[in-house]
Amino acid sequence: MRGVGGSTLVTFPAGAVWERSRVVGAAAMDGGCGVVTERTPFHPLDHTWPDQPADTGVLVVDELEFPVVDCLTGAVPLGGGDLRCGDDIRARRGDGGWAWVVVHVIERALPMGVPVDLHVDAERRRAFSEGHTACHLMALALNAALAPRWRKEVRAVDGLGRPDFDKLAITSSRIVAHGSRDTYRIGSSLRRKGFDREGLAQELPEIAERMNGLLAAWVDADAPVRVIAPSSELAARRTWRCALPEGTAEMPCGGTHVASTGELGAVRVTLEAAEQGLVIETNVCHCA
Repeated sequence: MRGVGGSTLVTFPAGAVWERSRVVGAAAMDGGCGVVTERTPFHPLDHTWPDQPADTGVLVVDELEFPVVDCLTGAVPLGGGDLRCGDDIRARRGDGGWAWVVVHVIERALPMGVPVDLHVDAERRRAFSEGHTACHLMALALNAALAPRWRKEVRAVDGLGRPDFDKLAITSSRIVAHGSRDTYRIGSSLRRKGFDREGLAQELPEIAERMNGLLAAWVDADAPVRVIAPSSELAARRTWRCALPEGTAEMPCGGTHVASTGELGAVRVTLEAAEQGLVIETNVCHCA
């Protein structure tokens, strides 16, 4: 892909939904053309942990609107080479020798160097940001509710000092509009680390009640939420940070978030036993 001299600078971690930039690369793709700009507010799908869906919106050039039907993470060899996306990316995220870029998929190519206005669908972004923040709060509440079930000292602890069941057991996470669906596996490895599964299925209603109580308290606290990054480059390792009453919690995160827990309204979880594990549905409700 000619013209790409470095990684895309991204502004979605700070909540931006509009930017003006210029086109630095384009490549034919299924369904249209993948356009790369110097900087963008668009959140792309992460090929390594695709929990939050990609942003949609429009690119505007000379008052012509081009709908962004998909937005992907791409990698281009520095010094020249083909654009790679998804499973075609062989390098590890952030590896040297590669430019990590946001690929906006539109119906046709745009001229190199042309100025472009990038507009994210702000309402859709907001729905996923609420779901992502609520998902992280759920993980912290889950760790707290399950803490009494650990029979051994656990090295992996969350930002509030509790055994990090979420990190040790999660197998998939999907952010949806105003919520999330998370799946956990409780296998022999977790039991060897000291987790007691005995009677867990019967206790799920009480665990959900404890979690919902914590979530309500954290929403009432209106705790500030930030995404911290060492740079604006797409491949920078970003960290979600939330100053809760019990302490400041942090966890790695490449998604988007609201600015405070108070913006979420009511957050509630439902827990369901699954084969060898647990499924949790998290929902944000702006109740009247």
